Amino acid sequence: MSTAGHPQRSPGLPDRIVIVGASAGGLATAEALRRQGYRGSVTLIGDEPHLPYDRPPLSKQFLNGQWQPERLRLRPPAEIDALDLDLRLGNAATDVDRAERTVVLSDGRILPYDALVVATGVRPRRFPGSTGVSGVHVLRTLEDATALKARLAPGQRLVVVGAGFIGAEAAAAARRLGIDVTMIEPAPVPLAHAVGEAVGRALTRTHLDHGVDLRTGVTVSEILLHDGRATGVGLADGTVVPADDVVVGIGSHPNVEWLQGSGLRLDDGLVCDQFCQAAPGVHGVGDVARWYNPLFGTTMRIEHRTNAAEQGMAVARNLLNPENPRPFAPVPYFWSDQYDMKIQAYGHLRDHDEAVIVDGDLASRRFIAAYRKGDRLTGALSVGMPPKAIRAWRSAIATRQEWSKTLSDAHAA
Repeated sequence: MSTAGHPQRSPGLPDRIVIVGASAGGLATAEALRRQGYRGSVTLIGDEPHLPYDRPPLSKQFLNGQWQPERLRLRPPAEIDALDLDLRLGNAATDVDRAERTVVLSDGRILPYDALVVATGVRPRRFPGSTGVSGVHVLRTLEDATALKARLAPGQRLVVVGAGFIGAEAAAAARRLGIDVTMIEPAPVPLAHAVGEAVGRALTRTHLDHGVDLRTGVTVSEILLHDGRATGVGLADGTVVPADDVVVGIGSHPNVEWLQGSGLRLDDGLVCDQFCQAAPGVHGVGDVARWYNPLFGTTMRIEHRTNAAEQGMAVARNLLNPENPRPFAPVPYFWSDQYDMKIQAYGHLRDHDEAVIVDGDLASRRFIAAYRKGDRLTGALSVGMPPKAIRAWRSAIATRQEWSKTLSDAHAA
């Protein structure tokens, strides 16, 4: 695009910004740079061949057939073109030389940068020995979801390993299509580590009500094969669960291997400060970034779409205002759709000290749960409630409301 409409750059700003990662966080960074008037070179590198697309619907609307691939696009091609990017798709970053300020691509090209934004996301953990095995699926890319979708037909048998949000969403989508689903979870209560036992049990009952064969407190010891194709799983207790396909949803790995040897601190992601800066000239965005959130007084790495976009905008602002950077201190937000159940949450729910139902009730699966850490409200989660009901809790979390006031306000309501 022509950059004539952009104001002149101020002295001292980087001439060349390279963004590695062409998903939600990387695109948000590029868009925010242009929106704030940056006229320099912006390179957007993505290891997938697709224009940036939305990942959360892959395990929901796309998998159950409600959405077609075109609807996944984060922006129409014309809007991407208008950003005037040096777009490098289907080309992964393999190395970085911070002394020379260069990034090496998988095709051997070397790209110089003045500022580097790392937005490489995560990849799914795979069950040992299952890589490349026919009938074993993970859910991260459009190709992953397309391959699984092609296998989902009424009467098929699907085993889902892991009852976290990805596994639960895949199970719900499959049940909507008439698939026989068995879900295996090593924890006694799915998602209890994140949302608490009581809420975890309420969410679990939804899957049972929809006919999922849920096995908790057991682990998968092997994936059974015949002629190179998965035929089921073997559990540690000796039980065999037959399957036509297996979905593995057991967590993720931050994509930081290409940064090894760079001198950047890598510890469950790219470690960044409160400004999302990992080192002079290097910032982190999205799922790969573990940054210090001063609102909650802890480091966090969040694998949610909204956070990636907000963090990208924050990093763009700091890149263009190096003398006056602002801390990135959001109230994180995430959602999940399972069957007809809408789950929404604000704040930092993990490592909470207490969870209390402050509206509705667990039995009806229409409720709001509030979460305490120390003497402060740190999170709220709603199930089956109107969006405005949970949005009202965001400001209370943002102002670090005292827990006693949280409870008194809930009782008064």
